[in-house]
Amino acid sequence: MKRQFLPALLALSLLPAFGTVTDLSGPAQAAAPQQRTQAPGFYRMMLGKVEITALLDGTHPFPVHEVMQGIGRAGADALLERSDLHAPVEGSINAFLVNTGDRLVLIDSGAGVLYGKDGGHLMANLRASGYAPEQVDEIYLTHLHRDHVGGVDAGGAMAFPNAVIRVNRRDSDFWLDPKNRASVPGYLGPMFDGAIDSLRTYVAAGRLKPFDGEARLLPEIDAIPGPGHTPGHTIYRIRSGGQTLLAWGDIVHVAAIQFPKPDATVKYDSDAASAERQREQMFAEAAKNGEWIAAAHISFPGIGHIRRDDGGYSWLPANYTTDLAPATR
Repeated sequence: MKRQFLPALLALSLLPAFGTVTDLSGPAQAAAPQQRTQAPGFYRMMLGKVEITALLDGTHPFPVHEVMQGIGRAGADALLERSDLHAPVEGSINAFLVNTGDRLVLIDSGAGVLYGKDGGHLMANLRASGYAPEQVDEIYLTHLHRDHVGGVDAGGAMAFPNAVIRVNRRDSDFWLDPKNRASVPGYLGPMFDGAIDSLRTYVAAGRLKPFDGEARLLPEIDAIPGPGHTPGHTIYRIRSGGQTLLAWGDIVHVAAIQFPKPDATVKYDSDAASAERQREQMFAEAAKNGEWIAAAHISFPGIGHIRRDDGGYSWLPANYTTDLAPATR
């Protein structure tokens, strides 16, 4: 019976020691400073045998009330509230690196320095993901707005010195010709400057190679015309191992509004009616076929699927995973 009391006696004998520890619990001697930084902005997935790496160029506050059209202020606010958001909405600027095993292709390049501190992080995130800009063989631009083309420039030099740039000829003919500035609203004027300045060195070196209409650019990648947001706006379809991913540029700017209300447009659309038709068509086909979507302005990494809901659609983000398929080479 005496053994039953031994643990209690030991505990009592240790109370002074524990009391000493308790006495030391006061203010920290050196508080850990807050880091105020994020992890590198890259995310990887496999599409069959093709490696897809999402790259974040930055985020910026999107002025919903000033830019969205076809939906009133109250309607926009109501849809934002459903997603626990309010204007302005912090929008991602995403690009996508495609490694086919034979070619390394960058789809869009972010804003570079053209959006100030809100952009220009793509190069650091590219390197953090394990690649170097010198390794990029080709750059496919969905269109020539500043937040898609700006990243190819490095202060008047090629940011990607070995790359050839591909873009739909309708976009290059339009945005690289200053005479067309008179045909657009004034707020689109800087788009001409951004495209011309960013591509100047590539044009001089003969490295800008436009294509026409629908085109097979690589065995795994097709260019599909999607005009509306710009005259030559293009979707890039990537296929491997029975899977399909659509890198669709600016089909969506504010997911919380345009998925439930696809007819909401943005004032930056060259042809709002065509942009709306493209969005409706893309939503319907992606929801029906189950294709992967890689979106330029949906919250990073901007990869997911689309589901049809009553009266609209919803975005299903990719389930984050660290389990990638084994390397194929």
